Amino acid sequence: MKKKIAVLTGAGISAESGINTFRDSNGLWENHRIEDVASPTGWARNRQLVLDFYNQRRRQLLNCQPNKAHILLAELEKEYDVTIITQNVDDLHERGGSTKIIHLHGELLKARSSLDEELIYHWPNDILEGDKCEKGSQLRPSIVWFGEAVPKIEDAIPVVLDADIIIVIGTSLVVYPAAGLLHFSKYEAEKWLIDPNKTHLPAIPNLKFINDKATTGVDHLVKILMNNRNN
Repeated sequence: MKKKIAVLTGAGISAESGINTFRDSNGLWENHRIEDVASPTGWARNRQLVLDFYNQRRRQLLNCQPNKAHILLAELEKEYDVTIITQNVDDLHERGGSTKIIHLHGELLKARSSLDEELIYHWPNDILEGDKCEKGSQLRPSIVWFGEAVPKIEDAIPVVLDADIIIVIGTSLVVYPAAGLLHFSKYEAEKWLIDPNKTHLPAIPNLKFINDKATTGVDHLVKILMNNRNN
């Protein structure tokens, strides 16, 4: 039976594909207040602004490609049972070849009804005013906004509980509820954190640190795990 790996990823893994991160000085959000473009209040106040903002992000994503880190994580599936738990809304893990992915914060290439959150559609194009669900309600980005529940966290917790190895890549581990996932891991589970900027490590048992960017850090770690796969 293959060992189980849970991989927690954040914006840092997609930054090397050219997707700006929330916390960068040149981040996508710097010309907008969070509450204006990523909250139910902002949607109610100026729907067109929100649609324009996510339409721009969607167009950018379609011009980006998965990087070596995404592709190498998919390669791990040859020897391990791997589940990706990502805070990212891009589809780069899918395009990189991973087959089991939980999107905690939604997906940029999907739209959902603003009336019924169960009505979700694949939507690679701009969402326009007047694009409606089958119940006649305006479509909105299928993104979890600030102030909204994160329903997929309930799918992620059992994956972490059951994992033999946990890998954290490109996330600051400060945004909840995702940041709390590590605390559900087994004490004996092997844990790896890949981050080029981490100055303070969380108090997590058996945590090993790779001080590197996602592509080279994942390359290094995958070689270790492939060599140790029968241990």
